[in-house]
Amino acid sequence: LTGTDLSGGRVVGLSAALSAALLQKTDLARRMFSWMPNIPTWAGICIAILAVIAIGAIIGFVNGFFVAKFKLHPFIVTLATQLITYGLILVFFMLNDNNGQPLSGLSDGYSSFIKGKMISIGAVSLPWYVLYAIILLAITWFLWNKTTFGKNMFAVGSNAEAANVSGVNVFRTTVLVHTFAGVMYGLTGFIEGARIGANTANTGLNYELDAIAACVIGGVSFVGGIGKIRGVIIGVVLLRIIFAALTFLAIDSSLQYIIKGLIILVACSLDMRKYLVKK
Repeated sequence: LTGTDLSGGRVVGLSAALSAALLQKTDLARRMFSWMPNIPTWAGICIAILAVIAIGAIIGFVNGFFVAKFKLHPFIVTLATQLITYGLILVFFMLNDNNGQPLSGLSDGYSSFIKGKMISIGAVSLPWYVLYAIILLAITWFLWNKTTFGKNMFAVGSNAEAANVSGVNVFRTTVLVHTFAGVMYGLTGFIEGARIGANTANTGLNYELDAIAACVIGGVSFVGGIGKIRGVIIGVVLLRIIFAALTFLAIDSSLQYIIKGLIILVACSLDMRKYLVKK
């Protein structure tokens, strides 16, 4: 599809906060959900996963519905849901006399499930969340390339009117794409909740900008209909290398934002130039 989703980072933040609140240690003095009964960690993890999937799906559905039903630009719709979600995050952090304090004191089972060592080779170890990221990428690749849903998604992104004439349900496809994106944001938030360890209202801030930069570097077109999973992976790796190098060179973090903005601007300009040449 065309357009960008600006709500992603805040959905990740809300999902991370909810996951952390549900999976705090049962003996913690300032437990967010102190009324919750003591349940096995695996049961809490299952509940948290279902909860973040539901939250992500609802927000994604709202995005897709307003884009498809009222022909609004995704930028406007997702900007609105970004603000709404951030407001929900601020309200959530004030619940039960938490007064905006970070959500920490996560259960050992939750932390091990995400950050525990999956493979260790000498001094190098890979945590479990690397495997979960690979699984999510594999699911996305399969849906993009091996299903009718994926084909319809690219068709709508290339030319919605032509796709509609060809028998593609543009409304349903648009809603499903945004809903699927929301589910992925929710699952990412579940992973981030344990990876970070101490979640604040700013968790997830500007994540969508990193995603946009990685996608445009990886060849995903802003005009729609063009993009591959391997390109996105390459974009993520290149972006991480760039910012790791900047950090290594002791470049101020404020300047890194400027560089990130320039990367997005240049990449989008090159993408649009290629589109205009083809047109």
